[in-house]
Amino acid sequence: MKRAVWILFAVVLTSSPADAASPEQCRFIEARAEREACYQRQEAARAARQKANEVRQAEQQKPYEPMTADDAQLAKSLRSICRGC
Repeated sequence: MKRAVWILFAVVLTSSPADAASPEQCRFIEARAEREACYQRQEAARAARQKANEVRQAEQQKPYEPMTADDAQLAKSLRSICRGC
């Protein structure tokens, strides 16, 4: 039983998810139509990833800057103190 667990553990470690998600190697496809179809699939996948990244970045909140009003008031008061010193 222990041997089966160790073998299963070794198999899980050696098979990484990166291998399963590796991109197609279109340049090795001999037929031109199939190769171009492969390139189009890759381009569609890239566009989908890029769009998802843009949506994710748009959803991220802009940093909150509570001091902007205070900074404007301080700058106004400093201008009134010194007029061309």
